[in-house]
Amino acid sequence: MNFNDFSAIDPRKVAGLKAKIARLGIDLALVEENFIRGSGHGGQKINKTSNTVQLKFPPLGLIVRCQRERQRSLNRFIALRELADRIEMKISPATSDRLKEFEKLRKRKASRARKNRVKHNEQE
Repeated sequence: MNFNDFSAIDPRKVAGLKAKIARLGIDLALVEENFIRGSGHGGQKINKTSNTVQLKFPPLGLIVRCQRERQRSLNRFIALRELADRIEMKISPATSDRLKEFEKLRKRKASRARKNRVKHNEQE
C-alpha cells in the first residue's frame, strides 16, 4: 500500500497513522485492497464509479469496507485507519483508545440505568 496517494489528507494525520502502523508492527504487504462499486443512496455516481474501498487482513481475518466519502483516496485513508484500530483492538486491547471509548460509554449507560431504576423505585 502506498502512502503517497494520501495527498488530500492532512500530513499530520497521515504521519499519525504511519506511526500507529509501525507501533503495531503491521505488514502492509499482507493487506489486500479492492475497489468496488458502492451500494445504497447516491444514484448515478455510486453506480458508475468504484469508490468503495475494501481492505482485508487475512492473518486476523479482518475485513474493513468504507464508502463514506466520494473520493477514493479519502476512503482508502479512512479504511486503513479503521483497519489499524481493529488490529489494535485484537492485538493489544490494553492500549486501544477505541476500547477505552467503548468502556467509557458502557459505564455511562450503566450509570444512567442505575439512576433510572432508583428514580422509578422511589416513585412507586
